[in-house]
Amino acid sequence: MQTHQSSGLFYAHRISRWGVWGGGILTLLSAGLVCFDVIVRKLFSISIGGADELSGYAFAISTTWSFALVVLERANVRVDVFYQHFPVRLAAILDWLSLVALGVFLTLLTRYAYEVVATSWFQSSTANTPLATPLWLPQGLWFIGLAWMVVVLALMLERASRALVTGNYALVNQIAGARLSQDEAQEEASAGKRRVMEDRQS
Repeated sequence: MQTHQSSGLFYAHRISRWGVWGGGILTLLSAGLVCFDVIVRKLFSISIGGADELSGYAFAISTTWSFALVVLERANVRVDVFYQHFPVRLAAILDWLSLVALGVFLTLLTRYAYEVVATSWFQSSTANTPLATPLWLPQGLWFIGLAWMVVVLALMLERASRALVTGNYALVNQIAGARLSQDEAQEEASAGKRRVMEDRQS
């Protein structure tokens, strides 16, 4: 666990990791369902039906559930051609602004996502498929991932704002900064050393 995290971000990181595991399991289950459908269709000329529909729901849900951990781990893509040459203070301000911009965008997206779910709920909308899935159910799970992302961004922004005001630019970078290629190379090298040590011990 990274040392810069407050208790709020610590638990946010843990919950987000659970969300990723849940999304991964959901994706594996949907992949298994599609494979099973293909096999029985090939061997017995029958189809269980709905595999493509359910896999689409699983993909959308697992995607939004992974957003929070991606941002917490700073794994989102950012162009750092010029960024890595900026002064520390300017880089910290840009990191903070990028967090604000992402928060505004996700808040608007989550608001409209809620309207979609609410409409499906009040109108009792169902999918135009043989399964006739109540749309509020997959849409609601999809919305939860977006809403959690907004909560995590709010926690990160609060922490980064305090660090920026107090002049702790290094902390701002640890929270919201772009991961430079040098940082990724060092992490890969450290991971390689750990694997070598584990192999020697075993």
